[in-house]
Amino acid sequence: MPRTAKFNYDYKKGTPWPYETLISQFDFPILKTEEQMQAERENAGSVVIPYYRFSEEVTSTVIRNVQSLDLGRLNGLRPTLVTRLSEIYAKGVISDGKVKLEKIDGQVSDNLIYVQKNKRATQYPRSEVYKVSDAKDQLVAAMARSYPSVNLDSLFRRASVYTALVPNLIYDASMTELTHTGSSDYISPTLGYVRADEKIVSKGEIVTAEVAQILDSYKAEYNKVFGYGAPRILLYTGNILLALTLVVILYFCIFFTNRNVFEDKNRYYYLLTVFLLAAVITFLLERIAPSALYMMPYPVFALYLLAFFRKRLVLPVYIVYLLPLLIFCGNGMELFVMYLAAGIVTIETFGYLSQRWKQFINAAIIFGVEVAVFFAFRLIDAGNLSLWWVATAKIFVGAMATVALYPLIYLFERIFNLVSQVRLEEMADTNNPLLQELSAKAPGTFQHCLQVMNLVDAVGRATDANVALLRAAALYHDIGKMQNPLCFIENESLSPNAEKYHEGKTPMESAQDIIRHVDDGLAIADEHRLPTQIKAFIRSHHGTTPTAYFLNKYLNEGGDPNDTSAFYYHGQKPTTKEQVILMVCDSIEAASRTLKEYTPEAYDRFVENIVAGKERAGQFEDADITIHDLNLMKRMLKTYLQQIFHGRVAYPKRKR
Repeated sequence: MPRTAKFNYDYKKGTPWPYETLISQFDFPILKTEEQMQAERENAGSVVIPYYRFSEEVTSTVIRNVQSLDLGRLNGLRPTLVTRLSEIYAKGVISDGKVKLEKIDGQVSDNLIYVQKNKRATQYPRSEVYKVSDAKDQLVAAMARSYPSVNLDSLFRRASVYTALVPNLIYDASMTELTHTGSSDYISPTLGYVRADEKIVSKGEIVTAEVAQILDSYKAEYNKVFGYGAPRILLYTGNILLALTLVVILYFCIFFTNRNVFEDKNRYYYLLTVFLLAAVITFLLERIAPSALYMMPYPVFALYLLAFFRKRLVLPVYIVYLLPLLIFCGNGMELFVMYLAAGIVTIETFGYLSQRWKQFINAAIIFGVEVAVFFAFRLIDAGNLSLWWVATAKIFVGAMATVALYPLIYLFERIFNLVSQVRLEEMADTNNPLLQELSAKAPGTFQHCLQVMNLVDAVGRATDANVALLRAAALYHDIGKMQNPLCFIENESLSPNAEKYHEGKTPMESAQDIIRHVDDGLAIADEHRLPTQIKAFIRSHHGTTPTAYFLNKYLNEGGDPNDTSAFYYHGQKPTTKEQVILMVCDSIEAASRTLKEYTPEAYDRFVENIVAGKERAGQFEDADITIHDLNLMKRMLKTYLQQIFHGRVAYPKRKR
């Protein structure tokens, strides 16, 4: 969609023309403003122009009747009388009565009529034809110039000349209705012409409303037909540089806010697809119907981003999405600021107004912000509020369209295999069939997952992590344990022999049974089509750490220290802050059941040892997490443990 040569003058009504005297380089029409067009449409709809058919038969009959009249001793006047009467009837004669409108609402025009003659209809001024009474007066006046001494009025009355005069323009009601409908639908868009080499505006001249209208018309014609005078290679080079600039800006917005996006191809392709969609729509509307840009729900692109990305990435990328508006559109500054303000408000409010009917409240807020910016620009533009209701209606339609287009998120979710916040919230519902199955087969594991969910929720909010993702991941991270629930001590209540599961097994065999729950979890996730992001938590929640209990037992029983690989999880180390939080909270929740001392000092040592152990094992070396986030996480975990394992007052026994 290459940008072509543009009219590069900036002007405002009521200000001096700051450039050199502008001379027209070509002929161009002066375009009417929308206000002028609307006024003409209203006028055309209220005034009805009557339609008449010219009857040659009536004209011939009138002439024959007059030729047969007996003028007595003044029969010598007959040739002149016929000639003058023919001249009058050549112009046309209509009846004296007023036209009555049956199917049309409006007022009959006193100035114009349509006359169909020889199968061609022409619009005439009403003054160019005669009424019957006017035709009588005109006939007397025309004959008086040739016969001033004759009392023509008495002669014509006595000879019944007046009686012979009848209309030869016959009113057609159906054609009047048809032509009125057509004239109301079509209004000429031009007001006049400016010729080539004619001055448009002089340097320093005040740009009045009339001059601004001529400049607007010149600009429209210039952008439409004016050819590119320089070599085409310059045009192509400029377009390539513009396109490259937009792409580079988008790249660095992602790079500086969340460079991990480049490693997730689906998320990266999704960003590019939405960018391409926004840009192409902007280019097409700017060329086909620029006024429709007010109806374009650009804030919905912010919602498309917000569904899968954090706010710190959404805002700069959304601004880049709006840049084509600023670069390519004639009123790009107004549209850019309007949609930028609406998008920023949407990013902030949608988290509170995203459910069901509340989306309409969010759309109403978008409408209010856009209208406020629209009127601000109109007031700056010398109070130009003409046809403001049309633009307001378009803005309203665009704002409401955000509600209609929002469900496309679910289509994008499937196409790019992404996980929206809404889907994460649905997955965290414990009535989910898969979670109900986990609760039935491995109730102890299910309770462990619930406790981990509460832990990651608290830590996630403190560290500004993706809480919805953490909650869903916590509930599903141990889903593989329901394949062999008796292998895990938290499910020992399922069978009285559960605690004897590992009796008779070597430490290596027991470790393999424990480790297998990660692979089982991934298999279940594939079977139930869980999102890729959730599977990453299943794979990384133990990282590459060992099953410490059975490893120590193996070494204490004289096992070979160089042959311990079977005791280590073969998952992957955490790569995101959220994966680190889940790993630590999972270990904290499981190990906290072994605490024997419930004091702040004990909690402090406990949390520090768990986190330090993960660090020594190199589990955080690939993760995008800061020391500040780690300290916040440890502080929140210590506080949470104190709240869970708080003391109780011992009730005194009642004396008998």
